[in-house]
Amino acid sequence: MTRLPDDDPATVPPPDGKAVETVIVPRARDIGGFEVRRALPAIERRMVGPFVFFDEMGPATLAAGSGLDVRPHPHIGLATVTWLTDGEILHRDTLGSIQPIRPGELNWMTAGRGIAHSERSPEAARRAPQHVGGLQAWVALPKKHEETAPSFKHYGADALPVISADGARAVLIAGQGWGATSPVAVFSDTIYAEVTLEAGATLPIGAEHEERAIYVLNGPVRIAGDAFEAGRLLILRPGDAITISSDSGARFMVLGGETMDGPRHLWWNFVSSSKERIEQAKADWQEGRFGKVVDDTEFIPLPEQ
Repeated sequence: MTRLPDDDPATVPPPDGKAVETVIVPRARDIGGFEVRRALPAIERRMVGPFVFFDEMGPATLAAGSGLDVRPHPHIGLATVTWLTDGEILHRDTLGSIQPIRPGELNWMTAGRGIAHSERSPEAARRAPQHVGGLQAWVALPKKHEETAPSFKHYGADALPVISADGARAVLIAGQGWGATSPVAVFSDTIYAEVTLEAGATLPIGAEHEERAIYVLNGPVRIAGDAFEAGRLLILRPGDAITISSDSGARFMVLGGETMDGPRHLWWNFVSSSKERIEQAKADWQEGRFGKVVDDTEFIPLPEQ
């Protein structure tokens, strides 16, 4: 555990107080009693750094005998980032990976040229009511890495840097921030962190990353005198070093990094700089060329055009 640097320039507020450039209210949808709120992509903003997709899942309580069941489905051109706040999920993929994930742990799957996976509640967890919640993010890969070999990596809670000072605690999930570096292999400049503030605590957010946003899980938080409630994605103005505070305590995610090298096309679970590559991925999934997810016989069919 490391401490925040005492002379961090982010403690200086922006001159005009307009630190938040855009506020995005996620679109909510119900998937069988489990609410999902999608913050990215949005009309107001398609990406923040390499983050091209950002969902908050739940939190929800699932009845005994039921569970979360995301059947096998494919990805290209991105890395999926699963971060839980409640519960447990079992990941399986076409590389043969079988890995449970719990709060504080990280599943990072690089799809590259193509991978398929499923995410389900483990059988043991279904025997009693279970609380499930978390965040699912997609990180777009730079053009030169879009066709990289697929891979999967799990990181235990003890592998991720923790930065703390005076009631503020940040877990650095990926990238760099507050003088620390995550062990997670990324393909471009990135910051992704979970932050908890006790009542009255503050946290500086530096200006070293080109694009940055805050997703408020529990709030409210205060930035340059303005308060923002939970369930909001706050796009921060580039180049401003800011300080986030909370009068009553808060929990939020920090995400961003360098601007992506051009726009990305999204169709279903595919992300690419090329529309033609997405068409190829559609055909590959229909023809079964992604391979089989280990110990999982189901799959999600390609959506109708």
